Amino acid sequence: MTINRLSNTIGAEVVGVDADVLVKDDDLAAEVLRAIGMHGVVVFRDFDITPEMQVELCSKWGDIDRTPGHHPVSGIYRVTLDVTKNVAADYLHGTFHWHIDGCNGQGEECPQMATMLTAVAVAAEGGDTEFASTYTAFEDLSEEERMLVTGLRVVHSLEASQRKAHPDASTEDVARWRARPSSEHPLVWTHRDGRRSLVLGASADHVVGMDVEEGRNLLADLLDRATTPDRVYRHQWSVGDTVIWDNRGVLHRAGHYESTSSREMLRTTILGDEPIQ
Repeated sequence: MTINRLSNTIGAEVVGVDADVLVKDDDLAAEVLRAIGMHGVVVFRDFDITPEMQVELCSKWGDIDRTPGHHPVSGIYRVTLDVTKNVAADYLHGTFHWHIDGCNGQGEECPQMATMLTAVAVAAEGGDTEFASTYTAFEDLSEEERMLVTGLRVVHSLEASQRKAHPDASTEDVARWRARPSSEHPLVWTHRDGRRSLVLGASADHVVGMDVEEGRNLLADLLDRATTPDRVYRHQWSVGDTVIWDNRGVLHRAGHYESTSSREMLRTTILGDEPIQ
């Protein structure tokens, strides 16, 4: 197995190992997990992993989200805008904006540890997935800026993330989004290993104790700087590709594609045990 970096800031490609071998080999799986932590995003091209194997591999790294996902295999969530395959497809329009999964969960659960996506069908146009490191976003700040953002707290909400995706939403839609309680997190996440990252993205609504527009401008500036082209890895999908990323330190978004597209990804989510603090 060989691991090749894809950029200076984020992403690596794994070559020389088959899916069935990786699923059976605990040492190789541990090596891949280390690569995910080091590079943020790990890519397997033309991997052709089955849904059952995908869940088995992810289970080596942690507990799996087994919420029903419009797919017969437990632990698989079908990501598609086709409402005949996913009745919650409209919610997925929010994934066109930069985000970190789990910043505004249903309860007190921690953000997801990692996510694996495998391409079943790709869009004729668009549909790439982009990734940016939130560790790099913090590291690139000046010392003065680090002092400014450390200690700030941010309110995250479903409304904030959906408002960007549906700017002309009805009052009924807004009321439904507001029914989910918001969450409050530090802007700077100090991780168990001592590394620090910024908690940014579409769900970040406003900064506690700061004028709303001033706070939103600060969050937008930090996000813009974290996601400049030189800091982003863009994955152009081919059928059979598998990508895994460290959700605790990586922003991601899907490139726009038409709701009539056949694009379909199979997602497995590894649950987290590290709170944002």
